[in-house]
Amino acid sequence: MSQGIMYVDGQRVAFDGEKNVLAVIRKAGIDMPTFCYYSELSVYGACRMCVVEDENGKIDASCSMEPKDGMRIRTNTARLLKHRRMILELLLASHSKDCTTCEKNGKCRLQELASRFGIRHIRFSDTRTRHELDESSPAIIRDPNKCILCGDCIRVCEEMQGMGIIDFARRGSHLQVMPAFDRKLSETDCISCGQCAAVCTTGAITIRNEIGAAWRALHNPDKRVVVQIAPAVRVAIGEAFGLPSGNNAIGKTVSALKMMGAEEVFDSIFGADLTVMEESKEFLARLNNGGPFPMFTSCCPAWIKYLETENSKYLKNISTCKSPMEMFAAVLKDQYAEIDRQDGRETFHIAIMPCTAKKMESARKDFQHGGKPDVDLVLTTQELINMIKESGIRFTELEGESPDLPFGIGTGSGTIFGTTGGVAEAVARTCMEEKSNNALKMLEFSPLRDSAPIRSVEVPVGNQKVRVAVVHGLIHAQKLLHEIEAGTVQYDLVEVMACQGGCVGGAGQPYGLMAEKRKRAGGLYEADRASLIKRSERNPMILELYEHELKGRAHELLHVHYGD
Repeated sequence: MSQGIMYVDGQRVAFDGEKNVLAVIRKAGIDMPTFCYYSELSVYGACRMCVVEDENGKIDASCSMEPKDGMRIRTNTARLLKHRRMILELLLASHSKDCTTCEKNGKCRLQELASRFGIRHIRFSDTRTRHELDESSPAIIRDPNKCILCGDCIRVCEEMQGMGIIDFARRGSHLQVMPAFDRKLSETDCISCGQCAAVCTTGAITIRNEIGAAWRALHNPDKRVVVQIAPAVRVAIGEAFGLPSGNNAIGKTVSALKMMGAEEVFDSIFGADLTVMEESKEFLARLNNGGPFPMFTSCCPAWIKYLETENSKYLKNISTCKSPMEMFAAVLKDQYAEIDRQDGRETFHIAIMPCTAKKMESARKDFQHGGKPDVDLVLTTQELINMIKESGIRFTELEGESPDLPFGIGTGSGTIFGTTGGVAEAVARTCMEEKSNNALKMLEFSPLRDSAPIRSVEVPVGNQKVRVAVVHGLIHAQKLLHEIEAGTVQYDLVEVMACQGGCVGGAGQPYGLMAEKRKRAGGLYEADRASLIKRSERNPMILELYEHELKGRAHELLHVHYGD
């Protein structure tokens, strides 16, 4: 790693391991404009907004420059400012101008920099061909007319998810970002993870907005709107209102939903506890019956979609348990069926999720009863944030309110489902015979809570050691599958989450780098430490449910067989 002193606009700045000059400039307190630079991806260096001028007058992109001892650069000379304004003007000339109605209005990097650099007049005419929107995906919308060719979506799809669904096509002024042969996203193997939408700097790729459908349900007197909130939502939603990352805002979120018209608001950690119970039971049965191993967790719909389209031979290895969202939804719809018949209303179930792929999951026929979906609508954390703002609710000033009973009671095991390693740890807590605090501490300080993309641990279950692996980021899951096929590793249980950091890093969350995702995970672990009940099998409402409503019906309501 390089070390030394640089001079940025005459300011002496020490560097120690920064990978490029751009990082050193930001260390000096200067916000360099960028479009194509994303610190967790490879350097592309195409937008040229981050150019600097050295002492000899040479101009180069700081994102692709290596810092050197004694280097002197300027970041805001007259040439550089003229250069940046010209880039912005050219981008705006060939860009859709519907900013006021754009999904990214107020959060668009192009809009932000145009305002920052005072671009008020465009001298060039727009000669580009207009392209139709791609609305075929259940999770994301693609608008080629707003693409500025920064390439962030291409690199995140290839480098983080290993999918390569979209890429550059054609040349020169006809260059575009698209799936191969300009197919619709629904015609590709897209897993709906939405990470391309998360990094898109403009409105070229956005999450499918279903806020209108939510308002129609909330304002319909013939519908009883029942909501569930996923664990990861509570530690990210507050960021949009000035609260620190990891702040547990479940109480304020419940209050906001009640103010907007929701009749009942429940916590998805109840569904997570159900998943722990069923997944633990299935895993122990596989241990007794000799497999098939490894058993893969089934909570992540993007992971399920990947196996269905790319590696179907592993479908038999997926746990038959539904995801917590779908388990909870099946129980809720079943519970409200008789009430609906009595009062002549229809229960409309909304799930607030950190994940765009949950929109895809809710639309699957596997999760319907009587031709109707168990989850009527999935809203992401960002969509809920927009609804709260639209309502004029001052989120930070809200008094917290507890989730409704009887499904408002959850355990620490259910809470940590929202971060990578949480599902595996929750299942281990149930399967381990030792139930002491020391056993919990052993898991807490094991690799299960590490942030490495692939990690493993041995857990004592009965008289044997069970090999558990945890992987997050789909490209790392693909690597793990290759190692399993090659016979270099052997595992009994594998937890897979397609997004980096797990659900806390889902594309439906407020945008954040890995540092923010770790803080969110820390918030979930803090909630686990504060919970009165640590293990799912000790949740009294879960035990009551098994004793009555689920008696003889658990498999019917809580399980699904992919590939049937």
